[in-house]
Amino acid sequence: MIRDLTEGSIPKLLLSFTLPLLLSNALQAVYNIVDMIVVGQVLGGTGMSAVSIGGEVLHFLTFLSIGFSNAGQILIARLVGEKREDDIRKMIGTIFTFLFVVAAAVSVLCIVFRHGILTVLNTPKESYPDALDYVTTCAAGLVFIYGYNIVSAILRGMGDSRRPFLFISIAAVLNIVLDVLFVAYLGMGVFGAALATVLGQGTSFLFSIVFLYRRRDAFHFDFRPESFRMDPASRTALLRLGIPMAIQSASVNFSKMLVTSWINSYGVINSAVAGIFNKLSTVINVVGAAFNATGGAMMSQNLGARRYDRVKGILGWVLLFGASISSVFSLILVLFPTQVFELFTRDSAVLLAAPVIILPCVVNFFGTAVRTMGFAMVNGSGNSRLNLLVALTDGIVARIGISALLGFAAGLGCLGFWLGDALAGYLPFLIGTGYYLSRRWMKQEPVIDGKEEKDG
Repeated sequence: MIRDLTEGSIPKLLLSFTLPLLLSNALQAVYNIVDMIVVGQVLGGTGMSAVSIGGEVLHFLTFLSIGFSNAGQILIARLVGEKREDDIRKMIGTIFTFLFVVAAAVSVLCIVFRHGILTVLNTPKESYPDALDYVTTCAAGLVFIYGYNIVSAILRGMGDSRRPFLFISIAAVLNIVLDVLFVAYLGMGVFGAALATVLGQGTSFLFSIVFLYRRRDAFHFDFRPESFRMDPASRTALLRLGIPMAIQSASVNFSKMLVTSWINSYGVINSAVAGIFNKLSTVINVVGAAFNATGGAMMSQNLGARRYDRVKGILGWVLLFGASISSVFSLILVLFPTQVFELFTRDSAVLLAAPVIILPCVVNFFGTAVRTMGFAMVNGSGNSRLNLLVALTDGIVARIGISALLGFAAGLGCLGFWLGDALAGYLPFLIGTGYYLSRRWMKQEPVIDGKEEKDG
């Protein structure tokens, strides 16, 4: 099950590892976008606004899952590179137990404070009831989303990106079928779209757990109760890297939610257009997340094996592939904007307002390409302090600051908010490039044993 990413052609390894992951993320994005498309076609702008806001809340709730899962992937990849099988087992058990406890706590907190969350987001009164249904339903099924992220992180850390694609395929197909059934035929509205998402994720997670259990010997984890105890050294390493990465994810999601709340205050039409912008951002983030995960795993394994000669090639190919795909996406949107927007809704008022997001989307597409290379460098190095710096500057300083400057101070309104969101994506590239040029990553030491890391 373990795959060596320290030998062989870098572009070939990058593509072979990324393609299943890209398809996995694409399918995940598809069934999220299907919620918007089905609801938009059936319920119009009000339903789109509810799904957009509910989706933003759901993304925010997963920040701990994303942060600690990504940290676990990096740490497992480093252990694979160092060939430390016993520590791999301890790390897997620690990740499972820690994140399942976190998932339960976050789910309860969201359900308790769901009204306050939607109020803070300036949810339009027309879409408030539907948004409440979406948030409550998805929060109740949060453990499945966390569970899938855990399993995927374990497999990717071991160099396996094909199985996560198979698992998410199950979720995607089921979600699409149930979306059409619940919303279009049974008239369950936004609640039906949320329920379809939860049922799809739950089924996918159950299949992934069965797969891991049947092949437990191959990845050094036996599923015995004692194996789920949190190993102190593994927990220390996970917290040290996971907290900054979770803050990174949280700050980005929090800043996006804040910017969305500013847009929501401009009315339900702009809120619906924001939903289209967010879903198009999701599409390009599919590419970014895939190459980010691949680049980070390859970086981590090669650093663990002291293959420093391969780092430049990994980063260069990540940037080249990302920029090429961003160019294609930009051309499609610029040449066929009406056809793209009509995928989401036939609401004439929303379609009339939608062209304002073309420029921000193009800026965001290329920002994601360069951002991916920066994150591959930062995350793959395992440098917790640098992760924290990126988290605070990218999420808090850049996105909120630039959006407020353009939207309020420059008087651009919603256009300024969308441009600020897009421009913030370039900051991780600058930080990652600076760190690469400093060559301090060559002095990084593994922190699995809980010893203090060396930054240089």
